[in-house]
Amino acid sequence: QVQLVESGGGLVHAGGSLRLSCEVSGRSGSVFSIINVMGWYRQAPGKQRELVASMTGGDIGYSDSVKGRFTISRDNAKNTVYLQMNSLKPEDTAVYYCTVRTLDGRSFWGQGTQVTVSS
Repeated sequence: QVQLVESGGGLVHAGGSLRLSCEVSGRSGSVFSIINVMGWYRQAPGKQRELVASMTGGDIGYSDSVKGRFTISRDNAKNTVYLQMNSLKPEDTAVYYCTVRTLDGRSFWGQGTQVTVSS
């Protein structure tokens, strides 16, 4: 079993920045060794959950709406995945979820963290 705990959300003015963190834990001390995909999704009120950024090995991808503004990264020593969000816009307001997929195909999700960008 893998557990994910997000943090770092909050209220910020348009143009501001936030960094989301996702701490990953599991039975194995080196939980990242059993994970091959890490990602961040978001869901705004009344909208479907959408992929924001993903990392598969060395391959990184972003949605067009955040490309150039958001950066996904990982710290293997801390078993933590980050999402650095710069130049935030009101349309970035959503609940952000961290997710990972293990080598055997299981997916796990965090509880979500609210990001609100005021105009």
